[in-house]
Amino acid sequence: MSRRYFAAAVSSLDPEAVNAEYNIMVIGVPNVGKSSLINSLRRLHLKKGKATAVGGEPGVTKAVLTRIQVCETPLVYLLDTPGVLPPKLVSVETGMKLALCGAIRDHLVGEDIMADYLLYVLNRQQQFGYMERYGLPEASDNIRHVLKYVALTLGKTQKVKVLTGTGNVNMMMLNYSAAAYEFLRAFRAGHLGRVTLD
Repeated sequence: MSRRYFAAAVSSLDPEAVNAEYNIMVIGVPNVGKSSLINSLRRLHLKKGKATAVGGEPGVTKAVLTRIQVCETPLVYLLDTPGVLPPKLVSVETGMKLALCGAIRDHLVGEDIMADYLLYVLNRQQQFGYMERYGLPEASDNIRHVLKYVALTLGKTQKVKVLTGTGNVNMMMLNYSAAAYEFLRAFRAGHLGRVTLD
């Protein structure tokens, strides 16, 4: 619910009911901004700071919290709720889209798998901003190739022990997992262009 719709909903409440108070539950999928909306409405109408924790990953709100006042006239309280998803997703593609948006924790799907699907979506929609951002000479369908450029551009390396006949040797290698994580973060921050998953 946007601020405009909230304002319209509040203004349509019965002005004759002077002592009325309204309790509204905010429900939606994980990580879409339910808590941020409540905090914004509170700042807008009451000029007060945030009342509920927010985060960039799903699962910050773990239970239905106490009522949070967001308006005085009329008296309106909102209840923040944890994000909800259907018990069974319609398709794997739907699950991947939800994961890319941050509605499902990254480690449950795997950053490398999500990065591969993201690359597929970007190429299908001819959104080649990743080429310029990471210095690729041309578009690629090979996620390992793209992540190599991401890792090189961002300096994502890791020390790895290699067993040799003469003993252990430490080598610096590209960290593809960290590169996949950064690729996803860039997408979520809008650095890879305006992309619609549906």
